[in-house]
Amino acid sequence: MSAGVTPEIVYPESDGKPVADNTKQLRWFLTLATALMGLFRHATDVFVGSDLLWYPLEGEPGMAQAPDIFVVFGRPPGDRRSYKQWEEAGLPMTVVFEILSHSNSPMEMMDKFAFYEENGVEEYYLFDPDANRLRIFIRGRETLRRIYKTDGFVSPRLGVKLVTSGPELAVFGPDGLRFLDPRAAAEEREALIHQRDRLVVLARRALAGQATPEEALELQRLLGDGEGGK
Repeated sequence: MSAGVTPEIVYPESDGKPVADNTKQLRWFLTLATALMGLFRHATDVFVGSDLLWYPLEGEPGMAQAPDIFVVFGRPPGDRRSYKQWEEAGLPMTVVFEILSHSNSPMEMMDKFAFYEENGVEEYYLFDPDANRLRIFIRGRETLRRIYKTDGFVSPRLGVKLVTSGPELAVFGPDGLRFLDPRAAAEEREALIHQRDRLVVLARRALAGQATPEEALELQRLLGDGEGGK
């Protein structure tokens, strides 16, 4: 290398760790990531991602963390190989979720908390799916402060509601609908498609004057469900 030439700084794009250690952790990864992407699908200034290395300072490749799930307000959605804050209008990640697994050591989680606190995260959610335990930290004037009343807590930035009183954490969007894991979401979609197809068949029979009284009642019920009634 020639004298006076500054070597190029390399910012790794992976921390070498698996996205998830077990199926329960993976299910929560997918549930939160897909639901939050769907929640902000029309937003042009909200970036939702997962497991990207976040570099808050240029020239410091050793200073990074890869949050499990994150949301950044003020940045456009799109593909990225890492999150270099100086290339993102200087904006830190706004909301971070970490899903614990057996491989996470207390020291590792302390380091992550310190990183998120020092670098401007506004909301930090730490969930242990095995113990069904949720810890919530919201930024005060300068630091992240723990919220002890977690049941029914509504995220100030996301508008989602977290319910911890049941057998498993439940997350509800601003519309009141529960965040579903991919399998449950697919089953619900199949049910809606079946309902739509049945509605078409019954409507055609009714228009042709061929619907039985039972089919007429079923059509009325399906039409009521479609309008939000029962």
